Formats: sequence, C-alpha cells, structure tokens
Amino acid sequence: MIELIRQYWQNYIFTDGFNYTGLVITLWLLVASIVLGFVLAVPLAIARASRNRYICGPVWLFTYVFRGTPLYVQLLLIYTGLYSLHFVHSYAMLDSFFRNAMNCTLLAFALNECAYATEIFAGAIRETSHGEIEAAQAYGMSKFKLYTRIILPSALRRALPSYSNEVILMLHATTLAFTATVPDILKVARDVNSATYATFQAYGIAAILYAAIVFALIWGFRKMEIRLLAYLKPQGH
Repeated sequence: MIELIRQYWQNYIFTDGFNYTGLVITLWLLVASIVLGFVLAVPLAIARASRNRYICGPVWLFTYVFRGTPLYVQLLLIYTGLYSLHFVHSYAMLDSFFRNAMNCTLLAFALNECAYATEIFAGAIRETSHGEIEAAQAYGMSKFKLYTRIILPSALRRALPSYSNEVILMLHATTLAFTATVPDILKVARDVNSATYATFQAYGIAAILYAAIVFALIWGFRKMEIRLLAYLKPQGH
C-alpha cells in the first residue's frame, strides 16, 4: 500500500521529462488565467464604471454573456465549436492555436475570470469616496493620474476580499480542464482510478492537493489584506 501511494504522488506532483502533470498543470492554469484575466479586467472595469453607455454597454454585454453561461459550455464552444468554423481553418495561426487543447482551455478560463473580475473591480471603482476624487481634482490631477494614483489603488485594495474568493472559485473551475484532455490533477486522478480501481485513494489525494492549494491561497490573501487594508481599520488614540 505504501508503494502504491508513492506512485500516486509521483503521478500527481512530479514530472517525467517535459511532460508536466497533475499539480504543475493545475497551478499553471490557475496562475495564467488569473494573470491574463486581471490584466484584461482592469481597463474593462474602468470602462464598465463609465457613465457613457456606449463605453460601458459592450463591456456589460461581455460580462453578462460570460457570467450568465456555464464555464463548461464556454470551454466546449472554444475547444470544439470554434475549431469547426471554416475561417479558423483558413488561417494557419488560428488553426494551430485552436488545435491545442491547452490554448483553448486557458482562453476559456481567462475570459471567464476576466468577466467576473471586471464586475468586482468596477463595483469597487464606483464605491470610491467622492472626497478622495474631489481632493485629487482640486490638487490639479489629470484624469489619467486620478485613476492611476487614487481610484485604482484604492479600488483594488477594497476589492481584495471579493477577488480572493473569485481566485479560489477559479481554482475549483480548473477541474473542467480534463474535459479538454488537459492532464490536470483531476485528469490524473481519473486515469489512476481507471488503471487501479483505487477510487478512494485516487480522488482522496486529489482532494488533499486542492485543499492544500486553497489553504495557501487563503493564507496569502489574508496576509495581503492585513497589509493593504490596514488603513481602513479604526485608529486608536
């Protein structure tokens, strides 16, 4: 039994040459989708918070579609649906991109994460204190400086608790990667279960790994909240 468990851990965690499996793939999907989603979400959140309907309207439609449809459906549309279109095959770059399961999975995850993060950040931008904005305008700041020095830093700090929950949900969503044959933790667990019929051990180790990642994320975000949101706490006299 000890030898069997050791083999399980090798399948989940370690690598075989350049064939990364299990934990490495899951962490890569999580980090890449979070980074791409964040980079896209910040400018879209500014547009979403705009009072101009021609600016916020298209962003609202984007977030509505990706938040209103299941991620599983989005993954299937990108992985199998888009590749079936004729114009995708007409361009070598598109054909090569959508032929790769990892590319399609990462694109679906990043767009979905971007939609949720956009609404989180946009809500935080709307809640920025008018006093801070008026003080910056009185100081003579341009609109660009107003956003980069006042609104965005304040909004991103206050959005941190909600955003941390979204990151954890994104980790849970990475379990859908196995449907695109991406060898994440769940895909390895299914393969181990099919080969050994040791269902409890296979999925039990997968559950432990996911729980460990969540614990690390919670710990990290908690440290960030303590450091970045300290100014919101009542100050003693």
